[in-house]
Amino acid sequence: MLKKRIIPCLDIQNGQVVKGVNFENIKQAGDPIALAKRYVAEGADELVFLDITATIENRKTLVDLVRAIAREINIPFTVGGGINSVEQARELIRAGADKVSINSAAIRRVELLSELAQEFGNQCVVLAIDTKQEDDVWWVYSKGGREKTDKQTLDWAQEGVRSGAGEILLTSMNHDGTKGGFALELTSQVADIVDVPVIASGGAGAIEHFEEVFTQTRATGALAASIFHYGQVPIVALKQALKTKNIAVR
Repeated sequence: MLKKRIIPCLDIQNGQVVKGVNFENIKQAGDPIALAKRYVAEGADELVFLDITATIENRKTLVDLVRAIAREINIPFTVGGGINSVEQARELIRAGADKVSINSAAIRRVELLSELAQEFGNQCVVLAIDTKQEDDVWWVYSKGGREKTDKQTLDWAQEGVRSGAGEILLTSMNHDGTKGGFALELTSQVADIVDVPVIASGGAGAIEHFEEVFTQTRATGALAASIFHYGQVPIVALKQALKTKNIAVR
């Protein structure tokens, strides 16, 4: 069984780390390089960097900032935001990214996942799914959660993996920033129907939420932002607590 991963997320806007609730009410949360270094020291297993307005602003991810962070860390580093081509992904990997996270570009053209997997291997390709439950249906959203698509989440997860995604980053927009716990039922459903690792995202607020997602679903990673940024749940304490519950963490 894969050991569970604790993954802080740096949502980047205008070069700074930010955090919102339900993808809205965005507030600054700190300096990305300082936070990245802190998370390595605290024992984070991986780091995710998402340039949350790159797609909306129709620009490339902040390559220089990615390079600066990569110099300071020695854990797997996933980068996403505005990646539309193999060439852009190559630039980020050369800058120090280990994996690239694709969201809106895959919705527009699913073949991009296949092209990336062929070029870099599917272990480097993360399909990020932003999803919102409406009338008992989980719909996929694009453009940083601003635009509803006609895709349902379970179907899209399967299509993405068939097309070359080697991992899924699953974010519940309903739960994002609420600190009320992960979307356990949805996470369980997605993790059960795909044969790649699934990272749960959206809703972490306490140590027990990580216990729940690791014991009640097959997710191998749990991502959080504000509770780590503001020190509400220290990563060291979280890992110690999980170990006492016989949950194998890295």
